[in-house]
Amino acid sequence: MRRFPSAILLALCAVMLFPHPAPAQDKPATASAAAAPAVTGARGEFLAELAFYEQRYTRLAEAIPAEKYSWRPAEGVRSIGEVYAHIAAANYGIARALGTPPPAGIDPKAINASAADKAKTVQALKDSFTHFRGAILAIKDADLNNPLKMFGQDTTVRGAFFLVSGHDGEHLGQSIAYARQNGIVPPWTEERQKQEAAKPKP
Repeated sequence: MRRFPSAILLALCAVMLFPHPAPAQDKPATASAAAAPAVTGARGEFLAELAFYEQRYTRLAEAIPAEKYSWRPAEGVRSIGEVYAHIAAANYGIARALGTPPPAGIDPKAINASAADKAKTVQALKDSFTHFRGAILAIKDADLNNPLKMFGQDTTVRGAFFLVSGHDGEHLGQSIAYARQNGIVPPWTEERQKQEAAKPKP
């Protein structure tokens, strides 16, 4: 069993134990995310979860200096850029499993080849979330209970939403730990700290 640095474990615990705020409290990652049509039920709930992770990932990816994208905590572990590339590739791969293939010219497996390039990786991340959101919108409510295999598990389309959310949470915690180990405060934490510092003292 691979051992992870304590900072990564702490960040993972923070992501899993403390409920995150509603996505509306954060800046939308893209105009398309903000303009997504209103959808109710399981798909609407998952789209809200997806919007939360989208803005967290993209804002943190943009805050990381370009020269840090090749940094990794140890040999054999994903680098900072490779974590973001992994999420981008997973968005395309999961969308395919849900019935929406990648756009022409997009090879999810090739995204990792540019993981050390910040500009390419951030753009791939943003594009993948846009595509994934479209894949969720394309699903019919009547198909939510259809059987599906995801991450090697037998589940349903609805069940896949939970698996994807867990996967995104795991790697967001990893990304936060990576940032912290490099002296980078997540943008949303920095904003909250500034707001608290600006409050009048009692």
